[in-house]
Amino acid sequence: MSYRLKAITREEHLAFVTARPSVSHMQVPSWGDVKPDWRAQSLGWFDEDGRLVGAGLVLLRPLPKLKRYLAYLPEGPVIDWTAADLERWLEPMLTYLKGQGAFSVKMGPPVVARRWSAEAVKAAIADPQARHLRDVGATAHEPRAADLADRLRRMGWQQTEPGGEDGFAAGQPRYVFQIPFAGRSLEEIQSDFNQQWRRNIKKAEKAGVKVVQGGYEDLPAFYALYVETAERDRFIPRPLAYFQRMWTALQAEDDDRMRLYLAHHEGEVLAAATMLTVGEHVWYSYGASTSRKREVQPNNAIQWRMMSDAHELGAAVYDFRGITDTLDEDNHLLGLLRFKAGTGGQAVEYLGEWDYPLNKVLHKALDLYMSRR
Repeated sequence: MSYRLKAITREEHLAFVTARPSVSHMQVPSWGDVKPDWRAQSLGWFDEDGRLVGAGLVLLRPLPKLKRYLAYLPEGPVIDWTAADLERWLEPMLTYLKGQGAFSVKMGPPVVARRWSAEAVKAAIADPQARHLRDVGATAHEPRAADLADRLRRMGWQQTEPGGEDGFAAGQPRYVFQIPFAGRSLEEIQSDFNQQWRRNIKKAEKAGVKVVQGGYEDLPAFYALYVETAERDRFIPRPLAYFQRMWTALQAEDDDRMRLYLAHHEGEVLAAATMLTVGEHVWYSYGASTSRKREVQPNNAIQWRMMSDAHELGAAVYDFRGITDTLDEDNHLLGLLRFKAGTGGQAVEYLGEWDYPLNKVLHKALDLYMSRR
């Protein structure tokens, strides 16, 4: 017998995710307010006794001129992914979303498939034969992940291939870099940093770099650096209004959901970053910096302050978010991977994003449209 699925209130949804140690920041009710082009709904799974046992934030994006939607559950839903009867969880979701006018469902199971230690990542970067991280032997395999992927395929779900040459998918990153914090002191965490990281933190301190927490009024200062970073790193920046909306929405839900940090030196803001927190999981979300005065190492200083604050908040993991899967020396994202690997954490591969075409014609049309963008 399947679980009963229905729309739930934001309050029910928030209470459910708050009671769990680790839930993606994209699966809290306020994330729907960050995405005004999508219609957000909180979904709840109920057992036979009427208890709420699962939850998901679904974002519905309308097709132009049609009352049909792409339904997207980024890094969710929050259900029992180890369940032997996974169909009982996913079939009611598909039925419900079809009734809402969805032509296709995309989800990102929050399930880890493989991990690579910082040493393994560094060795892979140094190996001229290694082209992609996914082809390099992992330090640890999660045995249940392969079984789960097989079961999803048998149920008709299709795995989205990692997008583009840099390994960043069109949706959420499949490869991320994380530092385990659980049960470790700050001293133990820093002892895993490479020499350059430790030296740079000391350099910033000696040069007088001051890292402070900012507020809504500091978002334009962050944004100016973010636009400069976008030009340097060749990506399209989001508008300032996006970050202002993000701040307002997330802060309204929880004072610690989003923080802004700025690295000052001699009256000038040299770097800025946003940090997101849900339960015991902390994410470095957006980073920005100027090319000026790089020698005072503001980026290392800001990361160390954020890690220290995350540790104080009781974080079990500090998440650097997306990394490139490509190990090509000519790839401009490789420097970012090196920077993150210097912390001694681990590269983590998630199960990736999965699609279920409820209407094959419309799903194929969307695929074609996305491939031509």
